Amino acid sequence: MSSINRTAVRLTWLMTGWCTHPEWVTIRNGSLRKAVFPAGFAVIEHPAKGIVLFDTGYASRFFEAAAGWPYRLYRMITPVRFEEREGAAAQVKARFGSEAADVGTIIVSHFHADHIGGLKDFPNARFHCFRSAYEAVRGKRGWSALRAGFLPELMPDDFEARSVMIADTGEGAERMKLPDGLPFAYGFDLFGDGSVVAVDVSGHAHGQMGIFVTTERGTFFLCADAAWSSRAIRERRPPHLAAGIIMSSRSDYRDRFERLCRLHEARPDIRIVPSHCREADRHVNQEGNP
Repeated sequence: MSSINRTAVRLTWLMTGWCTHPEWVTIRNGSLRKAVFPAGFAVIEHPAKGIVLFDTGYASRFFEAAAGWPYRLYRMITPVRFEEREGAAAQVKARFGSEAADVGTIIVSHFHADHIGGLKDFPNARFHCFRSAYEAVRGKRGWSALRAGFLPELMPDDFEARSVMIADTGEGAERMKLPDGLPFAYGFDLFGDGSVVAVDVSGHAHGQMGIFVTTERGTFFLCADAAWSSRAIRERRPPHLAAGIIMSSRSDYRDRFERLCRLHEARPDIRIVPSHCREADRHVNQEGNP
């Protein structure tokens, strides 16, 4: 990534509660026991943009949004544990001294409820996402929303007005060729300085976005839910076929997962960070920052 990086930022990984799910669903030949999956989000300290978030994880309103039928099935399938102090807004204030109203940018990887739970807490943020991701959930309610892992009550009423939609046409961000050797041919320079470059990691969800983030200590790839754990990538163990029930495209998921494995093998210097990986804190906060 060195040939395109010009601005370095600081990256911190935080957790907003967690859910439980049988491990075997998320990794081939996994255990039958239930495993804990943290709902992670990232804080990017950018010299010009200030505090930038990658997703927001859960928030207390998740439980309200999932109270009615059929949305309560979401809570039944993936039981959630969350405390108010774990919310993205609360942690941004406690850890960085910034009010939620001062956060100007949120990058939305995709629109599953465990990634957009806190969007309403940030009244002045601009939302960067792939247009295809938003169009896949736009207007969905009831069963069609649930099938997409989407809880419409979590969306700010003015989401579209505050959004920067990104598309292959170059809409929203400059499309750029990525260095040879990466398993992605091109990406999108979100801020025009090479610090955060988005790529399409669809499969788990339509238009899912992953981002390469350049820090003073190296490059990270936040891959959202293109894999559920670093272990799955290291050991080349994709999810069980049953996980395909919640995927937008099984074939796209297999393709993106294989790309992650190739990236890990070809560029071990780039740390890959899945959003629900229990190793994320160590990879980013302990190994990745001075």
